[in-house]
Amino acid sequence: MRRDAVSIHAPSIGGDGTVIAYGHWGRPLLVFPSEQGSPWDYESNGMIGAISHLIDEGRVKVYCVESFDAGSWVNKSLPIEERARRHEAYENWVLDRVVPFIFDDCGGPTDIMTTGSSFGAYHAANFCLRRADLFPAAICLSGVYDVGHLGWGDPGDAVYFNNPMAYVQHMEGDHLDWLRGRASLLLVAGQGMWEDTTGALDSTKAFAALLASKGIRHELDLWGHDVPHDWPSWRSQIAHHLPRFV
Repeated sequence: MRRDAVSIHAPSIGGDGTVIAYGHWGRPLLVFPSEQGSPWDYESNGMIGAISHLIDEGRVKVYCVESFDAGSWVNKSLPIEERARRHEAYENWVLDRVVPFIFDDCGGPTDIMTTGSSFGAYHAANFCLRRADLFPAAICLSGVYDVGHLGWGDPGDAVYFNNPMAYVQHMEGDHLDWLRGRASLLLVAGQGMWEDTTGALDSTKAFAALLASKGIRHELDLWGHDVPHDWPSWRSQIAHHLPRFV
């Protein structure tokens, strides 16, 4: 299996960010790590192994990116609005640097799927909903989709426009109609240990209800009470769902 680790300049966040690319052919899948995670986490926790047959068969190419959560959403020294602004700098790196790299690696512009587990699921959903022109499909595992209460201080526009539970609620008109025809989200959560204490189970159900109220295409898949908020669950879930997308 092809595995290339590439350092991509990230001027918006003041350094370089790593992207690990797996596979030669197939639909591109952009993977966001869990909170403060590394681009190597997907492989080290068995997620690449769980979908390796799809990579080897040329059905999917996987791109695992760096996180910037420690400098943005989970930086407790910053008020929440500043955390959101720093997240937007990370978003700019993904859009301005990572997406062109993926296009070049795939031989030209193409639709990119997103995925992530835990806080990575938030990123996957947020990128899909904000930029469905680039990321029309998201596979979201055990996510929390309301970031409005992550920190202290008064939230402003930067928080609002990066908080899916807020901005989706107020979508209407032509943009909503376009999104209904373009975006598709799969929301998955277990009902076992830590899915409740992390807020993932309740948030997943609430987010699915919000998407349904807006007519945005989505699926809700709740696994059993023996399925915890942990990597073994996410390995099983991505192995189960990804084949029908690629």
